Amino acid sequence: MAQVYVSIGSNIDQQRHIRACLDDLAAHFGHLSLSPVYESEAVGFEGDNFYNLVAGFVTELPVGELSELLRAIETANGRRRDGPRFSARTLDIDILTYDDLVGVVDGIDLPRDEILANAFVLLPLAELAPDARHPATGKTYRQLWDAYDQGRQKLWAIEFQWRGQSISRPTYT
Repeated sequence: MAQVYVSIGSNIDQQRHIRACLDDLAAHFGHLSLSPVYESEAVGFEGDNFYNLVAGFVTELPVGELSELLRAIETANGRRRDGPRFSARTLDIDILTYDDLVGVVDGIDLPRDEILANAFVLLPLAELAPDARHPATGKTYRQLWDAYDQGRQKLWAIEFQWRGQSISRPTYT
């Protein structure tokens, strides 16, 4: 079994698509560990704000099959792939880490470079797994967040309910 962390984002009907994503992930993987949900401005294009979070789970699926499943969940939620790379989307699910794998595995770059580049990925990951270590740098996600230029991208925790429970209780900001 592999420990996996994925980032989840949406800026079109965010509540509905993120809840549907979490339902699908729970149906496939059982228990999910969830970060708080953060709202942030679109990065790389003008558009509505995104909701972002990180989910952790264990899986027996290899990286390639997991990636295919995540793409199918995106597609089932109306994700279009015929527009510009940086554009509005119903759902975006990216594999951040898969155990401690480093390099290209089944066509997927691991760990995902957005961990170190974007606050909307790093902060939720630092919230969820502060003492876990980035497979390439060896630093904890807490250390990486502490060293990150936190004024570079604006994001803020929001109240978010899933299955009758709040998943937005930031503890590390």
